[in-house]
Amino acid sequence: MLLLVTGPGLTTAHAAPEPAGIAGPSGPTAVARARVAADVLMSSYDPDKAWFPSSWWNSAVALQTIGDYMQRTGDRRYLGQLDNTFVKDQGSFPAGELSGDPLLGNFTSRAIDDSEWWGLTWVQAYDLTHQRKYLDMAVRIATYVHGYWDTSTCGGGVWWDAERTYKNAVTNGLYVRLTAELHNRLPGDTLWLGRATEAWTWYTHSGLINADGLVDDGLTSTCANNGQTVWSYNQGLGIGAGLEIYRATGQKSALRTAERLADATLTSPLVRDGVLTESCDAADQTCDDNAKQFKGVFLRYWMDLADTTHAARYTRFVHRQAQAVWTDDRDAADRLGTRWSGVTGGDHPNVFDWRTQASALSALIADVPQRAPKRSLAVTLDPAQPVVMPAKTGTTTVRTTVRVSATGPAGARLPVRVRLSAPGGWEVTPSSATLTLTTRGVARPVAATVTVRVRVPAGAATGTGTVRARVSGGGMAFDGRSDVLVARSIDFDTGTAAETPWLWDADGSQSNGVQNRFADGDHDFVYRFPLPRDTTAAKVTLTIDAEYLVQASSDGSTWTTVLKEDQPVTDGSNKGDHTLDLTPYLGTTKTVYLRIADSFPADGWGGRLYHLTGTYTEA
Repeated sequence: MLLLVTGPGLTTAHAAPEPAGIAGPSGPTAVARARVAADVLMSSYDPDKAWFPSSWWNSAVALQTIGDYMQRTGDRRYLGQLDNTFVKDQGSFPAGELSGDPLLGNFTSRAIDDSEWWGLTWVQAYDLTHQRKYLDMAVRIATYVHGYWDTSTCGGGVWWDAERTYKNAVTNGLYVRLTAELHNRLPGDTLWLGRATEAWTWYTHSGLINADGLVDDGLTSTCANNGQTVWSYNQGLGIGAGLEIYRATGQKSALRTAERLADATLTSPLVRDGVLTESCDAADQTCDDNAKQFKGVFLRYWMDLADTTHAARYTRFVHRQAQAVWTDDRDAADRLGTRWSGVTGGDHPNVFDWRTQASALSALIADVPQRAPKRSLAVTLDPAQPVVMPAKTGTTTVRTTVRVSATGPAGARLPVRVRLSAPGGWEVTPSSATLTLTTRGVARPVAATVTVRVRVPAGAATGTGTVRARVSGGGMAFDGRSDVLVARSIDFDTGTAAETPWLWDADGSQSNGVQNRFADGDHDFVYRFPLPRDTTAAKVTLTIDAEYLVQASSDGSTWTTVLKEDQPVTDGSNKGDHTLDLTPYLGTTKTVYLRIADSFPADGWGGRLYHLTGTYTEA
């Protein structure tokens, strides 16, 4: 069809193709996929600091995404984590403790958009629980933000920062959505309605929306569109703002603007081969920690658009994103990457972390039907990416736990069958099992486990061998896998897929790119080296800097310090290679653990590892 895009800043005709017929998975499968991915995301939640490590606004969006998941599926297991954050993090904090900026209390800071993300998170928590304290917090945040609404510059708009240096799309898209959400939840409100409609009128006439129907980053000092990067989250917030204004006022023009922004997206560089793609998703670029989460924000509001309009083109787009994420952008551990197309490369690999997990999870949530089915079935394997280092003869055994989870009517018995397969020449025992789960509704999925042994022959080819599991029952089926790395050497850069199988416990460590894993404060990260059973000697060489504390262990619980930086070095000047003898830690199992932590935990410059290699000698 031909779409004529009109309205403030929207004057271009676009050919808006209907995507090819793309059917989503069955409702139970969509729920199961979202549950598996949500559980992976929440494994990174820090219950002590009550956030996701090293990122303040991203934590707000991740928690809101978990709220979306719970609201969409009925699963309520993570309400406690939402409240934990609400209780622990609403006070004031100095710069660097939870945010680079000082936090002023009530989830506010000099970063006005950061404050708004938290406002939306607490509205979501209110929708889930109907506890007024969450809505009251959102009102306090929005009141703080309103203090930065300023008609003396550009005729209106909220400043991006407390220094009042920039008026941009994200801050004002968030403001419209937040104020309209408050109106729609406060009976008899007129205050927030007035603010929302005033802000929406300013937003659509400000010039933020360019001639192609895309939302540019912000305005110049002379109040003109600055032509900066079109980020997907700004486009999504424009859609979400229009939808909430439509609900608040009934104005069809707001709905039409949301649709126009959406249709413009489909023919824009934001969509490549049908998949949502950030400009920094290019194979020769790397998205920073902020941009990793942009596409998820877009899908949150695209889901709202699909739910509101029931238009087939929007629903098909949801299915396309979810399918790309699940088939092309997921590893064996069900981690979801930053590039939904799955494209990767040596210098700019597809990155997997909690931010990318939260973002891609939004695509899976959007694919769950509005009326989510009460029944679902999933299977996962743990460890999902184990390492086997075969001896010269015989077989090496890996123990794997197969976990089956399900939802269904309370008290219903669900018989399921698990079938497993392995590469030729390998053996998996048992190869099948039968379980019966008694379901208890959707709020708390039930689970059962089966332990299997995977025997890998001495002559197994170096590389990855996949053990597959299929669970079926009640007319449902779900596939899981474990990618077993058969290795005869140890050599990896941190922050890459090659590191993952060796990383036994990431704890609260962070990796912000290739050759960059670090652990600050009381956090650490642990590697596990399951050396061949006939190993007689072993050593590793670490390229490392900053304030490192390196410890070795034969059992993963009793540690001996083998390398330590005694000076408070924060500038990388001590970067170097250090070779460590691991022979004393071989033990009876020939498995060695190496832990890297912070030798000066008070100042936040813990050990940073770039590269690790290892060698061993066999009898």
